[in-house]
Amino acid sequence: MRAGAHDPTLGGMTTTTGLTRSRDNRVIAGVCAGLARRFGWSPRTVRVVFVLSCLLPGPQFVLYLALWILLPEER
Repeated sequence: MRAGAHDPTLGGMTTTTGLTRSRDNRVIAGVCAGLARRFGWSPRTVRVVFVLSCLLPGPQFVLYLALWILLPEER
């Protein structure tokens, strides 16, 4: 599918970029900023949700580290 195309499986949401780590708006590794850009959210919102999720049990840090390693950095 080309960038910006309508995808009915995403509930009508369109995307214009792939999932990459941000170079401009990074705090640690650019993972939260990259996720925010990909889904059209504010980077601050994604960071707050991530920090709040760390209060719950689960593999949040492992997921963040995996995304840091697996996501390419934007060009």
